[in-house]
Amino acid sequence: MKTRRVRRIGLGAVSALVVTVLGACGGSASDPGGATVVGVDYPRSDTDFWNAFMQYTPGFAEELGLELKTTNSRNDVAKLATNSQSLIIHGVEGVALAPQNTAATTPVLRQLAAQKIPVVTLDTRPDTGDVYMVVRADNRAYGEKACRFLGTKLGGEGKVVMLQGDLASVNGRDRTDGFNACMKKHYPRIKVFGETTNWDGTIAAQKLQANLTAHPDIKGIYMQSSLALSGSLQVLKQQGLLVGPEDKRHVFVVANDGTPRELKEIAEGKIDATVSQPADLYAKYALYYLQAAIEGKTFKPGGTDHDSTIVRIRDGVLEDQLSAPLVTADGGTYDGVPSLRSDDTSLWGNNLD
Repeated sequence: MKTRRVRRIGLGAVSALVVTVLGACGGSASDPGGATVVGVDYPRSDTDFWNAFMQYTPGFAEELGLELKTTNSRNDVAKLATNSQSLIIHGVEGVALAPQNTAATTPVLRQLAAQKIPVVTLDTRPDTGDVYMVVRADNRAYGEKACRFLGTKLGGEGKVVMLQGDLASVNGRDRTDGFNACMKKHYPRIKVFGETTNWDGTIAAQKLQANLTAHPDIKGIYMQSSLALSGSLQVLKQQGLLVGPEDKRHVFVVANDGTPRELKEIAEGKIDATVSQPADLYAKYALYYLQAAIEGKTFKPGGTDHDSTIVRIRDGVLEDQLSAPLVTADGGTYDGVPSLRSDDTSLWGNNLD
């Protein structure tokens, strides 16, 4: 067993937690009458964002008095199915998932539904199938916020490259649609070069390099995930473009996730903005809704007590859309979109130990 503790944002501390990380055969069912057992499948551990989520999750489980069993599907749908079966065997009463391929999740949902195990998905929403709740932010708004920032900085004209995620994921589709729709409506003189990267930093860097070679007058980059950050900055450095915003060679960069590194790069002028995707609140409310599902509680569309809105996506699917602010160096407003300064202490990226 592994016990991990990190500093947490409060839910009101309750009881102790034992975190059991399941291997192929590891772990054991909880004692009857003990803590409620829930499972969380971590989708990947190769990004700062998901590593932060993995840090936050045990603390929030502890505060809710939940016993936590975890698996890691490593961005593999087949492994997600195997992990779900493992969680069933180990006696979980609810499961939280963050499937990266949202078009291929239905068999996993059926597997869990057959055992009457409620499911909460976070970060992503399955294309088909029912879940108790989706914990997510409005990803179309991510794209629009990036669009408004770049549109303002470029004065409504020029060229930008959009490093998309994976269009098999609802997040990749939503961020792309939000960005493109905003550009078409508000900045028709900006040319967008969209490049699918499959959430792969190496692919993102290669495609950025190709675009800068073909179009050296590109002045903006929207990366849909912080996965693309390291490689993109290296490409800009190699091209002599990694310069401050006061330099006419500067390429305006909007990232996505709000990791500590992104906030640092904004403060140093290496990138210009990001959208802070709430890793802490994903952990907090995924577990909150799992506990509510197990207790038989129900929810309906409307405002919440935590500054979000529950919307009905389709029959059988509600989504709690959490806040995800634009973050900039100056905390200014960009074509109607307010932002927070990168050193704002309310940002989760400034609150990790």
